[in-house]
Amino acid sequence: MDAITQLSWAGGPLRGNVALPASKSESNRALILQALAGSGQLGNLSDANDTQLMQRLLSQAAGRQELSAEDAGTVMRFLTAYLAVTGWRGRLTGTARMLERPIAVLVDALRQLGAAIEYEGQEGYPPLRFDGFTSRTAAEMPALTVRGDISSQYISALLMVGAALPAGLRLQLTGHIGSRPYINMTLALMHHFGAVIQEEGPTGIVVQPGGYQPASYRVEADWSAASYWYAMLALAPAGSELTLPGLREHSWQGDQAIAGMMQDFGVKTEFLPEGVRLLKTLPLSNRDLSYDFTDCPDLAQTVAVVAAALGLPITMKGLQSLRIKETDRIAALQVELAKFGAALTEGAPGAFQVSASGFRVSGQTVATYHDHRMAMAFAPLALLGPLQIESPAVVRKSYPRFWDELSAAGFQVS
Repeated sequence: MDAITQLSWAGGPLRGNVALPASKSESNRALILQALAGSGQLGNLSDANDTQLMQRLLSQAAGRQELSAEDAGTVMRFLTAYLAVTGWRGRLTGTARMLERPIAVLVDALRQLGAAIEYEGQEGYPPLRFDGFTSRTAAEMPALTVRGDISSQYISALLMVGAALPAGLRLQLTGHIGSRPYINMTLALMHHFGAVIQEEGPTGIVVQPGGYQPASYRVEADWSAASYWYAMLALAPAGSELTLPGLREHSWQGDQAIAGMMQDFGVKTEFLPEGVRLLKTLPLSNRDLSYDFTDCPDLAQTVAVVAAALGLPITMKGLQSLRIKETDRIAALQVELAKFGAALTEGAPGAFQVSASGFRVSGQTVATYHDHRMAMAFAPLALLGPLQIESPAVVRKSYPRFWDELSAAGFQVS
């Protein structure tokens, strides 16, 4: 039987300083760029399992012919591009769930650039077999056209290796571009490591050849992790406040959008030199709230749970990518919210409504579906009553000390 963590809150205001993990998104990009640059000093790297895995696989690539990205989508996608352009020969695989997550868009693009990659199982899915790289001549800049509504991780993977190609890379994005802040984060970090980039209108990006230069970089604290503390303050009693060190007002992370969303739910953000202070205020009422998560899909579970708990009906758009995450997050939310008297239903195509009737927390057990964000999105409900979280160790993927931080903040965690 899976382990279960029991959570409860003794009552009274929620106060304190919270130690956030470093940004996994920044860390994993910086590690790839450091590897392509040959060296560089990175500070405040994330202690998340995904980042530790990325470090380990990058160090092992030179001496191994089989690597596993486990359940880490970012690692699978970034490493696929890195291994391809560096001419690696071997097999890249992952967990059973990873072998169900599509990767054809990235593989097709890398093949056009000169990578020899074959599918060992189902067409379009890992595991992948790499057999070297034959690049074009330096006189011919390759041009790729890629859909903008795919995972930004595919696009970021191609951009990062573009500077390492002898002729650079011209990338044209078509249609609606999702998760644009993550692409902007990638471009900012590439520039920090010395890449020369020109943007051609809103959809074209040219990465000049020339590679990267070793650089030092200190990773920001993780706004995705901060979102769970915003949720806690939204559900906490009056007089609650929290300080979250290490967050920047001018951040490259798209999940900073949580600050604006949670203002509607009664959480005020004050930016300080050392981070942010969250203050409990009154949530909005009698107003139709609608949010688009295209640029910040990792916030969707958090916002859905808090809105249901507060009885605030909201409309959620831009959830397409949630179907192919660690689990089908839309289906998982629907099942787990129902346990508390809430619902997530699709009205118009692509528009989901959160509603609740008699929302109550009274010892329910939340299934996590091998998904770290399911565990952390539902944990704030402990402020309203006791509950249990299955497979609590899933948080190691992005926030290994999450349960320790809850305990330090005054939650009963057993």
